[in-house]
Amino acid sequence: MIAIGGENLIDLVSSSFNPEGLPIYLANPGGSPYNVAIAASKQGGNVSYLTPLSKDTLGVLLSSRLKENGVKILSKSISNPTSLAVVSISEGIPSYSFHRNETAERKVNLENLLDIIPMTTKIFHVGSLGLVEGKDAEIWEIFFKKCKQKGFITSLDPNVRPILINDRESYIKRLERMFLDVDILKLSDEDLNWIYPNNSIDHSFEILQSKTNAKLLILTFGEKGSIGKTSHFKINMPSVKISDLKDTVGAGDTYMASILTWFIDNKIFDINLIENLKKTDLSLMMNKASIAAALNCKKIGCNPPSKVDIETFKKNKN
Repeated sequence: MIAIGGENLIDLVSSSFNPEGLPIYLANPGGSPYNVAIAASKQGGNVSYLTPLSKDTLGVLLSSRLKENGVKILSKSISNPTSLAVVSISEGIPSYSFHRNETAERKVNLENLLDIIPMTTKIFHVGSLGLVEGKDAEIWEIFFKKCKQKGFITSLDPNVRPILINDRESYIKRLERMFLDVDILKLSDEDLNWIYPNNSIDHSFEILQSKTNAKLLILTFGEKGSIGKTSHFKINMPSVKISDLKDTVGAGDTYMASILTWFIDNKIFDINLIENLKKTDLSLMMNKASIAAALNCKKIGCNPPSKVDIETFKKNKN
């Protein structure tokens, strides 16, 4: 019922050094939409992943993790290499480099996407690197509009990565066009500050509201909580506090997945029902997402909780 598009890649993280002083890298499967797919499936969602994966060793690793977590892979694997994000750490300071030229996840084809997306789809979600530039970004934008026209609920998380954005104006124009076709829109405060800079966060949020037709708008602030906004009301949700935080990798993706699965669990497949959510509904949804994001932060890397993990946390909290 949830179809997801967007990048998949391997994070090569410099974790230590060998006796000769050369860095040792750990290979971690990742990519924002890829993480959302796994997180949503672990929460019981019926999830399909549309983006091509590579036939190479790293692509097999990415495919295997999707399958292990119950995500259906709908695109055929191709010979192009897997995208890489290399994270090097020097004196505790991380630096990043991305390698995505002619890689498998960028070889999307509009006709193929239209052919493989299940007709039982209720929500289509996309975001992050796949929207930055190039032919793939254009295809995802067109496909997003077509999903809207088909009556699917559309979901978008820009998950902005400034290091990869060479043409800021073109990128923002693409996002703003997609803002007009989105039903569920989530951004972090960092995303919003980058898209609409030199304003207070409140003013930037007002600008965003004037640019989108989203029925549900969510702004996250990390440990400071989140804001949910419909056309009728706005609520503030505090973050869930944990004492044993490991890192925040994948927390935003886990939050996003929790929002999507809430709609599936509550059988809200009609766009008008999203607009007419009650405050109690939105509060329950965002609380669930906050719990899931916090539980993810108790582990190293993106390791989202299962539906049982979330329910157990709620019971123990009460």
